[in-house]
Amino acid sequence: MNIGAGLGVAVREYPLSTGPCDYLLIVDRKACGVIEAKPEGTTLSGVAEQAKGYQQQLPGHLANWGDPLRFDYEASGSEILFSDRADPEQRSRKVFSFHRPETLLERLLDGSSLRRRLTHMPALVTEGLRDCQIEAITGLETSLAQGRPKALIQMTMGAGKTFTAATTAYRLLAHANAKRVLFLVDRNNLGRQTLKEFQAYRPPGTGRLFTELYNVQRLGLAGLDPDAKVVISTIQRVYSQLVGSELSEEDEEASAFEADDRAPAQEVAYSQNMPPETFDVVVIDECHRSIYGRWRQVLDYFDAFQIGLTATPSVHTLGYFQKNLVAEYPYERSVIDGVNVPFEVFRIRTEIGERGGKVPSGFTVPKRDRHTRRQRYEELADDLVYSPTELDRSVIAPNQIRTVLETYRDTLPTELFPGRTEVPKTLIFAKDDHHAEEIVHIAREVFGKGNEFAKKITYRVTGVSPEELIAAFRNQYNPRIAVTVDMIATGTDIKPVEVLIFMRDVKSALYFEQMKGRGVRTINTADLINVTPDAKGKDRFILIDAVGVSESAKTISPPLEQKPKVSFDKLLEHVASGRNDPEVVSSLAVRLAALARKLASQDQDLVAERAGGRSLTEIAAGLMDSMDNDRITEAAEREHAPPISDAKFDATAKRLRDEALRPLSDNPALRKLLVELKTQSEVVIDVFSPDAVVSTGFDEKAARELTLKFEAFLEENQDELAALSILYGKPYAQKRLTYESLEDLRRALARPPWLLEPMGVWSAYKRLSKGAIKSDPARVLTDMVALVRFALHQQDTLAPLSVDMVARFNLWLGREAKAGRTYTAEQASWLEAIRDHLAANIDLSLRDLQDQPTFSSKGGVVAARAAFGTRLPELIEDLTGALVA
Repeated sequence: MNIGAGLGVAVREYPLSTGPCDYLLIVDRKACGVIEAKPEGTTLSGVAEQAKGYQQQLPGHLANWGDPLRFDYEASGSEILFSDRADPEQRSRKVFSFHRPETLLERLLDGSSLRRRLTHMPALVTEGLRDCQIEAITGLETSLAQGRPKALIQMTMGAGKTFTAATTAYRLLAHANAKRVLFLVDRNNLGRQTLKEFQAYRPPGTGRLFTELYNVQRLGLAGLDPDAKVVISTIQRVYSQLVGSELSEEDEEASAFEADDRAPAQEVAYSQNMPPETFDVVVIDECHRSIYGRWRQVLDYFDAFQIGLTATPSVHTLGYFQKNLVAEYPYERSVIDGVNVPFEVFRIRTEIGERGGKVPSGFTVPKRDRHTRRQRYEELADDLVYSPTELDRSVIAPNQIRTVLETYRDTLPTELFPGRTEVPKTLIFAKDDHHAEEIVHIAREVFGKGNEFAKKITYRVTGVSPEELIAAFRNQYNPRIAVTVDMIATGTDIKPVEVLIFMRDVKSALYFEQMKGRGVRTINTADLINVTPDAKGKDRFILIDAVGVSESAKTISPPLEQKPKVSFDKLLEHVASGRNDPEVVSSLAVRLAALARKLASQDQDLVAERAGGRSLTEIAAGLMDSMDNDRITEAAEREHAPPISDAKFDATAKRLRDEALRPLSDNPALRKLLVELKTQSEVVIDVFSPDAVVSTGFDEKAARELTLKFEAFLEENQDELAALSILYGKPYAQKRLTYESLEDLRRALARPPWLLEPMGVWSAYKRLSKGAIKSDPARVLTDMVALVRFALHQQDTLAPLSVDMVARFNLWLGREAKAGRTYTAEQASWLEAIRDHLAANIDLSLRDLQDQPTFSSKGGVVAARAAFGTRLPELIEDLTGALVA
């Protein structure tokens, strides 16, 4: 054994008092820890106790850094857990790889650990901080002191998230001796803005700038500066550094709110230039699903605390951060506090904008190439009829743009800003770069101004950098109007903006909130007058809606994996049986993409052979494309005459999903192969449940025995299980069925001696009915209600609960009408959504109206209260009773 062979040495099978450890770790000639190694697939949570035994009562001849040894690794071929005895609580955590000897030596010489130092932070200097910032920092530091790996801070736009992060970074570096902080931004221009905020930040009590105390770096092509204490980067840039790939500046400019959701093609591997312990803390600015979904492997790579900053958290964001919301500061509170200003919506409707347009045949129209912008002329052989949704995409109507801008010009001194003569700083959102170009030229004409008056700020600006244009828009008199697509739609701080004009619709509720945030910032009157001389002060901003963006339905982007608890083979069974709902398609796409990344090349070739030449990645991509709203809209416009109703849109969406699923739904051989390949790469081991043969074959005797066994179970457990007590109508039973009570019922069915599976029981009843029962076996938990009612002869037919609920719902509506209560189309939409939720979940709370995507996309509990008023709780109770009882 040569303990001086290097700074770090791992000695195999070293004899200790309790026996030989798998590996003894030696750093700088002294023992500091152990590695307990297990075969791949071994669960490691219990191995820590074994490793702990080796760490103490060391042989007297063994030079060491302390007895017991400080570091403990438990490792298998696919997983590594690490713990540090210097932490307040020695808690194992998953790490990407073993730490470098240099890192361990640094920690040994320090004599402490980051987690211990986080429990002794000095009091926060609150001078110069807003209340919301104090709340965020103290809440975060409490979470860090508890060792919680993830924390989320919600602070509305303009409340000072970056200032809060800079204060936190300083305190972590100065008082907790954190090694380095990574600050991840949504796109490149926000990285530049963040760097400026750090450069201007003065930590309290120091009398110096942050950058005079610590090096701050924007990560670029040159890689990591080893002296940097704060590193600012897009997650794309970090990924490219980890995998050694090229990345252009333009690749960092697009907002992840509208980015492709597919995972990066190459998996992150260990990087010598940026090992996992490079950062102690990762701050994720404007964190949303593309940051922690598409790029999650980057976040998981680093052995670091994760801190999320967002103005608009979704339920999925809260889920990723383990519901550890350490501070909450919504927009409404910021307006009350005077941190932000309120807004008003000014709607502009035009004929073309509302109904589309028509160019008669025989007219010669210009046609412009989107790529070269070369223009030619063509005589129309047929009428050109286009809908509002085609406007500014396949058809540009300069007169529609002109009409909107002329209306804005004419209403400025009268309705919008009475008495003002200057055009306020105005930000216009366009559909794409070509649309933005058109708006800029027409704005100059409408207002009779020159080139400096209106500028385009997109990725394709030439002659001057977007950064310079943003600075001029923020700090100088000109430009008065800036036109963008999404480059400054989120995060960018331009306080003098008083008007936002939407000439594009937005489907994402979170993205829309971010875009509105460009106008919320307060600004002191002197600074505003400096760029807008006739302004009296900023006490509001105007949102001009020229496309119905404030009226159109918004969605909260769901997580890609929407059915995480449904097994892979069950998903394929759903597809084979004709299911094509978005949840199944989305979840299957994620599972296929993940499987594709794990397959060996020969297995990929075998899949392509069975799939007619298509790779698994291509099939997964096709599934995702089938749910892209823009693709669906374009296809619907080709298939249907305008206007495109919801029914037409849904019909097209269903067709696209059917087509995308066809390689799987029409190919049982491929489905079988995929299940086999999935089984080879992933398996769940159940060592607890006893086994017993339920039945073999499809004879009626076995089916009858199965149904009798099920009915015996019901009889025996009617007083034990809440769900059965209710369905039996017991007088002492609780009032309503709940999802939890049905889960209890399912678990009881699966326990010995019953070993019953609802789908099998359903199939048995169907077989015994000799064709009278036509519905498929129950596939959702709530369908057990129908199964029990049928077995108890409470109903003559066996069909999914949703079918029964439709009939009950119609009867309820009839009773309501007789009582003189009728419902508007909007109210009916809410009632149908409640009905469908009950069919899948059996119960409903006001909290569900806020959290569930079905309801949050309609405006949540606030919109529900607006629709039904104070009757909402009573209505939910009554409808639940009518449908579920």
